[in-house]
Amino acid sequence: MFYGAIMLTGANLLLRLVGMGFQVYLSSRTGAAGIGLLQLVLAVTGLFFTLGSAGIRTCSMYLTAEELGRKRLQGVRAVLTGCSRYSLVCSAAMGILLWHFAPLLSVRWIGDLAAAPSLRLYALSLPVRCMEGVLTGFFTAANRIRALVAVQFLEQGCAIAVTSLLLARWAGTDAGRSCLAVTAGSCGAAVLSLLALAMLCRGKASSAGKVRQRPPYGRIFPIALPLAVADGLRSGLGAVEHLIIPKRLSLFAGTVNALADYGVIHGMVFPVLMFPAAILFSLSELLVPELSRCAAVGSRERVRYLARRSLRLALLFGLAAGGVLFAGAEALGELLFHEPMAGTYLRLYAPFVPMLYLDAVVDAMCKGLGQQKASARYNVLTTFLDVAFLWLLLPRFGLAGYYFSFAVTHLVNFALSLRRLTIASGTRPAWSDALRASLCAVFACAVTALLPPRAGLTGILLPGSFCLVLLCLTWGLLRVVSGEDLMWLKKLAVGRR
Repeated sequence: MFYGAIMLTGANLLLRLVGMGFQVYLSSRTGAAGIGLLQLVLAVTGLFFTLGSAGIRTCSMYLTAEELGRKRLQGVRAVLTGCSRYSLVCSAAMGILLWHFAPLLSVRWIGDLAAAPSLRLYALSLPVRCMEGVLTGFFTAANRIRALVAVQFLEQGCAIAVTSLLLARWAGTDAGRSCLAVTAGSCGAAVLSLLALAMLCRGKASSAGKVRQRPPYGRIFPIALPLAVADGLRSGLGAVEHLIIPKRLSLFAGTVNALADYGVIHGMVFPVLMFPAAILFSLSELLVPELSRCAAVGSRERVRYLARRSLRLALLFGLAAGGVLFAGAEALGELLFHEPMAGTYLRLYAPFVPMLYLDAVVDAMCKGLGQQKASARYNVLTTFLDVAFLWLLLPRFGLAGYYFSFAVTHLVNFALSLRRLTIASGTRPAWSDALRASLCAVFACAVTALLPPRAGLTGILLPGSFCLVLLCLTWGLLRVVSGEDLMWLKKLAVGRR
């Protein structure tokens, strides 16, 4: 699992780096307001993708991992067949609805009729995207990471190539055409990715079992339907959250351009904030099938071991990444986007990085231990709270109200998910180690803030490196990172060689 995570991490980091560079390119062509419009289009399409996929990716991954964990290879093909049929029905229904209501959604929700062609093009590709999720879940559960990584590179390259060509030859600086160009690029890439996954899956799935079985709908529905309802509610509330931010923010007296402010935070700051998380997202991706296999065979000791190691790794990495982002925030925002407010907001949100990264790993482990319903309940609850807070606070406090809502709802979600994990896995977090590690991070960031500000790449590398070195030294002095941890890493490296 460790080396699979390393492979996924390298691929995800490279893909995210390319994606971030492409985001910078888009922001330079369309401006903050154009990025804001694109984010609103993505919020609507994201809602319909969630409704169309209806929890099937997690279901495919979970059931495939169970079949492989119990050595029932003949059931893998039946799982894929049932998940594919379920996905086609749900995605086709949602695609028809999105096509029909695209003009109404563009005018009433997004506020710009130019978004309608993008929504309709996305509606045509919705079944393809959802089927891609089924096969991605299968490849992850089967530990076919190399094939998955290769397809991800193919998809990203196709999306960027098509989008760049359309932006240069057709879209220009028009925001509506730019959104359509991005959508066309992603749709073409999704078709290519599905074809590649289907070709790679064909031989593996056919050899998984020669005896045909009926699709296990009795196991698919109890997993997929609750996830579909909960994810649909959460995604719906999330879409409402994204759509009301510019509208409610415009009611605040100090707001000059609400759509531009929204674009800076969601289109510039958050992608940079979550870029280092590619490492932990790779681990999270593999924890779901691994914990599912362990739970299927009753290996409770390995479940507790993985939970302890994953929590510790996520906390230390989150503190290190948050410290580096905090130290070089202003120079990073100026270098990437040439937008002064991007660096200011990046430093403001950097202290949340450890919690956000930990929450991603905790949520993955809960799903791997069969706690999908509990995770979905927590996500729906906190998203509802977020919408309520934003509706009430944005007109009165502006972006300060958004910051408060973000902090409270994410903290509540993390606390509930961590409590559920401790119950399901039987392990408890090492609170004393977490406190010492966090105090070291606060000290390192406070000392780094005393350095004189610098511009350009030096303003990122110098304070970031200083903060990281200081953090490692204090962790060593307070024995947050012990010789046992170093020996564990050495053992992994020696074992691989």
